[in-house]
Amino acid sequence: MEKIKELAKIIQNAKNITIFTGAGMSTESGIPDFRSKNGIYSQEENVEHYISEYYFNKNPKDFWLKYKRIFSLKLMGNFVPNKGHLFLKELEDMGKNVTILTQNIDGLHHKAGNSNIIELHGTLQTATCPKCKTTYDLKFINAHDIPRCNKTSCNFILKPDVVLFGGMVQHFDEALNKAYNSDLFIAMGTSLEVSPVNQIPVYLSYEAPKSKKVIINKTPTKMDDLFDIVIHEGIGNTVAKIKQHL
Repeated sequence: MEKIKELAKIIQNAKNITIFTGAGMSTESGIPDFRSKNGIYSQEENVEHYISEYYFNKNPKDFWLKYKRIFSLKLMGNFVPNKGHLFLKELEDMGKNVTILTQNIDGLHHKAGNSNIIELHGTLQTATCPKCKTTYDLKFINAHDIPRCNKTSCNFILKPDVVLFGGMVQHFDEALNKAYNSDLFIAMGTSLEVSPVNQIPVYLSYEAPKSKKVIINKTPTKMDDLFDIVIHEGIGNTVAKIKQHL
């Protein structure tokens, strides 16, 4: 409980807060993560092959069939923000300058209402025509087995706005800059296994040593020693306790 009280006090005093979220942020909304016992990797074989730049370019029709199944795209619109997502919106409502750097592609931070969100791995919510760059929403994507641009001059198979395996992380420099300029950096629900975004707390330890760094994750990570406060507990329970001291 002392860690919770200390974190609550740090939050009260912080002006610029950067939140770094991973798949564990959304598991309490019913969305599976990748690496846990019941995660996507345990349910599907060769995920990194089928959800890759290479496979999209080689066989875009089969790519879309596998992509929709792996990410349960038909169900994606049914998921709602959980206590963790809503807590981050509450921090913003308290007058904190909150920036969310998320590895998640589910769009739940947007649904929760936060203003400043950097989606490092893109989003499942849209897909874009490679030729004319027209963007289509999830409703359109789900209405077609193989979604194509509906402009007669194109008819190209759409490409999802997710960073596929083999693709480049989006907005990385912007994310680093936000983290460098924060009073408080909180990693939530991330195992810090995915490169290069897992290097953000490493860079912070050198470039912003005075900023407070916190990690909230159910299980230990290899980078726990980079953080001032380490909490191994579920996000929902943790934020409920924090709110009691704000």
